[in-house]
Amino acid sequence: MIRLPKLPLLLASLFTLMLSTTSLVHAQQVLRVSAIPDEAPTELQRKFKPLGNYLEKKLGMKVEFTPVTDYAASVEGLINNKLDMVWFGGFTFVQANVRSGGKITPLVQREEDEKFQSVFITTNKSIHGLEDLKGKNFSFGSESSTSGHLMPRSFLLAAKINPDTDMKRVSFSGAHDATVAAVAGGKVDAGALNISVWEKLVSSGKVDPKVVRVFYTTPGYYDYNWSVRSDMNPAVQKKITDAFLALNSNDPEGKEILELQRATRFIPTKASNYTAIEAAARNAGLLK
Repeated sequence: MIRLPKLPLLLASLFTLMLSTTSLVHAQQVLRVSAIPDEAPTELQRKFKPLGNYLEKKLGMKVEFTPVTDYAASVEGLINNKLDMVWFGGFTFVQANVRSGGKITPLVQREEDEKFQSVFITTNKSIHGLEDLKGKNFSFGSESSTSGHLMPRSFLLAAKINPDTDMKRVSFSGAHDATVAAVAGGKVDAGALNISVWEKLVSSGKVDPKVVRVFYTTPGYYDYNWSVRSDMNPAVQKKITDAFLALNSNDPEGKEILELQRATRFIPTKASNYTAIEAAARNAGLLK
């Protein structure tokens, strides 16, 4: 004889299923977004606000920007489902992808991020090339920064300069603009940061390139991207991707967003673009 489940048990199961479904739908009503703190929190908020408003219209859901305290928090936030989408540097994307077992998907990057660069800056008149950094005080940005640490370190090592043994002292400012401030203020002899922030500070008059000057610019490499967890609804992933790809500098809204993001346009990207970043991180002993 077939036994049917007792009515109370059946109703309880249905109620639990309904709650689960409701929670899933509710979770999809808000896109929780963050970015690596490579600039001051107020600047990150200012840059994101028009983009957040645009994404809300395109996705039909609320978009919340939540600042994080450091690079590691952005990685852990996405992996542990506390965030849905993060603006990663190449290295933080690699860290998140490795930590999650390959479960992070990069959706888009700026066209500029296909051949991104770092700059080395100084006020010291005796520094003209990387070899002149031996015996000097030097500042990177954040330890987890691609353009403010990993790639500058990689190019230093390629030039036979080990920052940990060949320099007098190595420090970490925590952010690109903080590195410029440290160099300009004479706290260090030189530093490295991403070229985009450098150009923004110069164009806005916040730094005088005749006083703080660039003495070395790295070759290009893949860097920043917008990433999500791979288990995000594919339809939502497509909506997000399409929204970024639709940004156009010919309309006022798109122009404002692209200018704030320092982008000519956004293009699709993929995890394999960052294999060189992963190799550089392992070679430098920064990825375990």
